Amino acid sequence: MKHFLTLHDLSKKDIEDIIKLAFKIKKKLKKGEQKKYLKDQTLAMIFEKSSTRTRVSFEIGMYQLGGHAIFLSSNDSQLGRGEPMKDTARVISRMADMVMIRTFSQDSLEEFAKYATVPVINGLTDLYHPVQLLADYMTMIEHGKEKNPIVAYVGDGNNMTHSWMWLASKLGFELRVASPKGYEADGIVMHETLTEAKKSGAKITFTHDAKEAVKDADVVTTDTWISMGQEDEKAQRIKDFEGFIVDEALMSLAKDDAIFLHCLPAYRGYEVSEEVLEGKQSVIFDEAENRLHAQKAVMVWLDKHK
Repeated sequence: MKHFLTLHDLSKKDIEDIIKLAFKIKKKLKKGEQKKYLKDQTLAMIFEKSSTRTRVSFEIGMYQLGGHAIFLSSNDSQLGRGEPMKDTARVISRMADMVMIRTFSQDSLEEFAKYATVPVINGLTDLYHPVQLLADYMTMIEHGKEKNPIVAYVGDGNNMTHSWMWLASKLGFELRVASPKGYEADGIVMHETLTEAKKSGAKITFTHDAKEAVKDADVVTTDTWISMGQEDEKAQRIKDFEGFIVDEALMSLAKDDAIFLHCLPAYRGYEVSEEVLEGKQSVIFDEAENRLHAQKAVMVWLDKHK
C-alpha cells in the first residue's frame, strides 16, 4: 500500500505514470466517457484549513470515479476536540477506502498515515502541496513546456516552493527560486532536493533577485505572500515583498511564449498584477481544472497499489 504525502516519496516513473493516467482520464471525460475506477468506494476528506479547489476537485472527482466523498472539518469531528490523529486514523481506516487530509502540520499528516490502514493523500500542509504540482505539470505539458523547461518561482519560500523543488529534482529540469531575504525555502528541504537533483541532473538555484530568476524562463509561477494564519503579518510582508510582484515588466523578461501559473487564490496587486493574471500568457484556469484530473489519477493510482 502506498500513500501520497509528498513528491519526495515518488520516483520519476511514479510521477510520469500518474500524469499519463491523468491525461487518459481527462480525455475520456471530455468525450463523455467516465470509467468508474472506484465504484462504490468512499473517500473521507478531512479539512483543518479552508478550501475551494481542493474540496470541489476531490469531491467531484470521487463522484466521477463512481465513489462517494465525505467532508469532515475540525468542527465536524472529534479532531476539533483534541482527539489524537492516530486514533482518528485507525477509526476512519475501518470505514473509508481512502483519506485526503488538508491540514496545517506535515507531522500531523504523517502521523495519520502511519496509523492508517488505507491510502492517505496530502491535500495541503504548511510544508507541501504535491497534488497542486501534478496539476501544474499537466498544464506545462499541455502548453508544450515539458522538455527541458526553465521554471521561475517568485515569492515566499512556502509549501508551493518546496513542492516545485521536489518536482524539479525528480524530473530533472531547471528551477530558479527568487525570494526576499528572510523568506527563503526551508533549509532541510533545500538540502534534500539539491541532493536528489544531483541524481536527476536538475539545476535548482536560489536568488533574492526576481529579475534574475525570470530572465528567459519558460514558466513563471508565484503564490500568495500571505497564507492562512499569516494575516497579522500582512503589512510587514507587503513591505518585504516589494519588487516581487509578477507584473508585465517582470513577465516581459521571460521568453515570449512563456506561460504564467498560479495555484490560486490570487491576490491582484500583491504577488501578481491584474494584467498578467488576465493576460494571454496566463493559463491559471487550465491549471485549476487540471486539479480535478490529476487528483482522480492519484486516487486511481493509489487504489492500484493497495
